[in-house]
Amino acid sequence: MGEGGAERWLVVGLGNPGPKYAGNRHNIGFMVVDALAERRGERWKAHKAHAEVAETRIDGVPVVLAKPRSYMNLSGGPVAGLSSFYKVPKERIVVVHDELDIAYGALKLKRGGGAGGHNGLRSITSSLSSPDYIRVRAGIGRPPGRMDAAAYVLKDFSSVERKELDLNIERAADAVECVLTEGLEKAQNVYHTAS
Repeated sequence: MGEGGAERWLVVGLGNPGPKYAGNRHNIGFMVVDALAERRGERWKAHKAHAEVAETRIDGVPVVLAKPRSYMNLSGGPVAGLSSFYKVPKERIVVVHDELDIAYGALKLKRGGGAGGHNGLRSITSSLSSPDYIRVRAGIGRPPGRMDAAAYVLKDFSSVERKELDLNIERAADAVECVLTEGLEKAQNVYHTAS
């Protein structure tokens, strides 16, 4: 295997930086990569690509965990910068993000596709000039009643949702590990929530 950049992965959690946003539904991507770093006792370090990174190994697979320090709609710049710095091709980039079109707690994994109105994905696809990275989509469900989706994603999880949140985060982290060690197809078979 060697230490070459050839087999390294980049796992990016999406969110908005700062304490004001930390508990928001939009920040579940950050929460998942935090859990992955915590499992290995890794500390986050600032990177010049305007992101925080933690370099580690998951079952021998070298991986860079990352949280862009830009706002969500500018996530692409840091992701492209890290991809270039660590020489990770888009095929080995995994983006963990919140997904309105999936029920709360459900999980879907896929490669490629549209942004589905998600500003972070739109920015990443634009900066990488390709949609062909892997997405781990953590369901947050649709806003209740007439609440605007943009307002909904920037609210914290409800007290009822929080009861399940840790479990959901751990399951998404498990799914990421499975993608890296056993491939996307196996991870889809194990972790996909039936619609």
